[in-house]
Amino acid sequence: MTSDPFGTLRKALWIGGAPWTGKSTVARLLADRHGLAAYHHDDRARPGNAPGGDIPAVEQLTAVLAEFEQRFQSALDELRAWESPRPIVAEGWGLRPELVAPLVDSPRRMVVLVPTELFRQHQLRHRADEPTIPEQRSSLTRDRMLAAQAVRSARARGIRVIEIDGRLDPAGVTDVVAEHFREYLDA
Repeated sequence: MTSDPFGTLRKALWIGGAPWTGKSTVARLLADRHGLAAYHHDDRARPGNAPGGDIPAVEQLTAVLAEFEQRFQSALDELRAWESPRPIVAEGWGLRPELVAPLVDSPRRMVVLVPTELFRQHQLRHRADEPTIPEQRSSLTRDRMLAAQAVRSARARGIRVIEIDGRLDPAGVTDVVAEHFREYLDA
């Protein structure tokens, strides 16, 4: 078992998933609404933005997952140092179900946010930096693969997957996540 002197890891509420799903916004809104602290794992150096170039997406996926695993240990070290009487909301695309699940007493302590393919296509059409060069298209393929892997991993562990399709604004998505975490928010 991982050392957890203040019970932070055991009490944390985890939001993982794919890029562009509003994880940071949902964590911030949830923390603001319920008087919680938020830990933003994605604020650190973003893995996977390089490797690119001529590296196939499947090799990028393998490299990024290995980097996530390494970086997860740093996240745990940082979270262990936080002392809070209430749960901490931890979010980031590197907070993978297979890494978080061994730390929690219930799969209900985590949600995974992933975009539907239609929502992803909508976002791509409205990006200022439309991905046209091969390196960017390869990264998008890798991101799709990361999302699919997160969904498989979450479902295998009984962790809820919430598909983001653009019908709900960030406050609405936060409502869905808050309802999922209700038992921990009311405690």
